[in-house]
Amino acid sequence: MLTSVERSLPISNLHRFDNFGHSLKTTAYRFCPTSVEEIAEVMQTARRHGQTIALRGSGRSYGDAAVNAGGIVVDLQSMDRVLEWNPESGVITVEPGVTIEKLWMHILPDGWWPPVVPGTMRPTIGGCLGMNIHGKNNWKAGTIGEHVLSFDLLKTDGTLLTVRPEDDLFRFVIGGLGVLGVIVRVTLQMKRVYSGYLDVCAWAEPDLKGMLRAADESRDDHNYVVGWIDCTVNGAALGRGQMHTADNLKPGEDPDPGRSLQIEHQVLPGRTFGLVPKSILHRLMAPALNNLGVRAVNQAKYTLNRTIGQNKTYRQTHVAFNFLLDYIPNWELAYGSGGMIQYQCFIPKETAPDALSEVIRRALKHGLPNYLGVLKRHRPDRFAISHAVDGFSLAQDYRLTRRNRAQLEKLVHELDEIVLEAGGRFYFAKDSTLRPEGVRRFLGEDVVRAFKRLKNEMDPEGVLETDLYRRCFEPIGAVNARGQL
Repeated sequence: MLTSVERSLPISNLHRFDNFGHSLKTTAYRFCPTSVEEIAEVMQTARRHGQTIALRGSGRSYGDAAVNAGGIVVDLQSMDRVLEWNPESGVITVEPGVTIEKLWMHILPDGWWPPVVPGTMRPTIGGCLGMNIHGKNNWKAGTIGEHVLSFDLLKTDGTLLTVRPEDDLFRFVIGGLGVLGVIVRVTLQMKRVYSGYLDVCAWAEPDLKGMLRAADESRDDHNYVVGWIDCTVNGAALGRGQMHTADNLKPGEDPDPGRSLQIEHQVLPGRTFGLVPKSILHRLMAPALNNLGVRAVNQAKYTLNRTIGQNKTYRQTHVAFNFLLDYIPNWELAYGSGGMIQYQCFIPKETAPDALSEVIRRALKHGLPNYLGVLKRHRPDRFAISHAVDGFSLAQDYRLTRRNRAQLEKLVHELDEIVLEAGGRFYFAKDSTLRPEGVRRFLGEDVVRAFKRLKNEMDPEGVLETDLYRRCFEPIGAVNARGQL
């Protein structure tokens, strides 16, 4: 007997989706499987109805990586079990819906920490592998894919494969945008830690040259390096900002590791200064999220960092240091009804000073300074669909409004050309504007052909697709392939 899913696509499954930046909104049929068998059933249904499927975790991508307008979205958040954990070896096996938050909470009391984490603990492991996320230690630890020991991949025909690092398929699926199959089980190696604290140092640099030099020189001596850049100023102070380094404590340096490794010691407080509920902070931020307000805030922040905050050292929990984006719940809503986009470019170290300077200047020239600039140091990796370079990245947040939409679209395509001319790359987890010609230029024609050939082999009926895949990998002129905001 056919199930209700097999007979039709129920209207009750229609659901409104948007991206994390709330810059786009779509409608699709939502299914929430709890097992491999249920995923396979949805894929059969999609083929029967001529539909495509996008895989989605917690929806933390800034762009269109986890949406599928008019199609099916398979929400994997219910597949969130920790299947195996060995506190002696630090090897863990999980389902794809396990979040970074659930992961660290499970392992930290035993003295382990995820080797690579993004700036928020909310993404799922499946989403992290689909985008091959990086962290503030990328030049040292690489991407999350470099710590995967194996994964089970469900193909659209129902075949289940176990894939390991020595398999060529491994370097295409990790970072492969979730269109080659469904990762239903993954085994990873965690990192040993001896304290719930990190030793942190902060200092200000007067310009971009100083920021790049500090990020480069700090990597030999520290576990984490990240910089905040004020992108609202031009001239001699262009690119000024604040650097942070952080280091794991060695055995014996924490007088009470049993306490600091406990979950309750790591959880971020719900109030600022013990008074203001963080749940309302995004509303308080909103009036300042304009060019004038952000410029004033950045000036005050830099001045404080340059004076009383210069060469400040302190201890901070792993959670507080790594997950800055979780300090203010729903902070992205402060950008207003139009939402925001993030533009993250990766530039080789040889061309980074000139290219990143021009990126910042070009935004200022358009009257569209980015409101939050984050600098990181990177290294190359072995993955096919890779953003990695031996150089630097600059992540930039832009407010999107009805009034500035056309100008912002023009700006980001100008920035694309600056980045590509400098030999740079892009990160699909943050992208919402790339076009197929730009993708071919940074990945290379051979890689794009190999990826699409493998896609046809793994999914000959084209069941797994997202708006991002159609936008970036379809021929120029195809529907959704124009990189429009």
